[in-house]
Amino acid sequence: MHTLRTAPRRLLAGTGALLLGTTLAAAGTPMPAGAATGVDTVGYVRLAHLSPDTPAVDVYLAAPDAAKPQVFPGVDYGVVSDYLSLPPGRYAVAMREAGAPATDPPVLTTEVAVTSGDAYTVAGVGRHADLGLRVLNDDLSAPSDGRAKVRVVQASVRTPVLDVAAADGPTIANGVQFATTTEYQQVEPGSWRLRLTGAGGTSTDAEVRLTGGAVYSLLVLDSKQGGLTAELRRDAEGGTVVPAGGVDTGAGGTAGTGLDAYPLVAGGLAAAAGAVALLLWRRRRRTTW
Repeated sequence: MHTLRTAPRRLLAGTGALLLGTTLAAAGTPMPAGAATGVDTVGYVRLAHLSPDTPAVDVYLAAPDAAKPQVFPGVDYGVVSDYLSLPPGRYAVAMREAGAPATDPPVLTTEVAVTSGDAYTVAGVGRHADLGLRVLNDDLSAPSDGRAKVRVVQASVRTPVLDVAAADGPTIANGVQFATTTEYQQVEPGSWRLRLTGAGGTSTDAEVRLTGGAVYSLLVLDSKQGGLTAELRRDAEGGTVVPAGGVDTGAGGTAGTGLDAYPLVAGGLAAAAGAVALLLWRRRRRTTW
């Protein structure tokens, strides 16, 4: 198990005109399926809101040569986007309170260095009082021998430490702490009843079906109805990125929707406003919503 790492807080090098100068290289539409191998000419990035007590946010994604960032409005807890295919390079990610003017300084910023063939999840994680942006490296390579590959992303503050195991089978992960993610583990495909057990012994069951050759992230979230909910995200299949990013199942609550439910819209930032925002980003340390 490893802690979600924080990307450097410095912003992209260059001026606001460079950051906000031309259209984002990716058109802002969900990517077509492509091989998640080292021969790709693009990398893959998706965005996630995994902080249980943080209100909805507007997420901005900008390339160094972008006229204006792509904007995901009103992203709420538990939402994970589809992967976007992006040319290699460094990209700025910023979060503002939902509905805040685009000219307001962002409350959180980070950057992600995209490499050809690699995939990343940029997530807002932690408690409201200690919120941070993290960059996860997503290993979408196909599992071996027809097995499935799964990891646990722990985003439940109600159950800050939990174990994940098949009800009548192997253990997936032990002692997974809040705001961490486990390494991927290869398991046999098929229908599983996963048991999520907290330190106090309280457990929640999740019915999942794992397909051979597929790669999954199991999100553990706080349910609005109380207790836990689990969402199984199919990230890749047969070494190919899944363009729809589908939610395969949920347990203990209602499964969330992907960011495909939030249309990509262009953020209206002028170069002058971008330059001011860059200066503020450089000065501003992390704050909370």
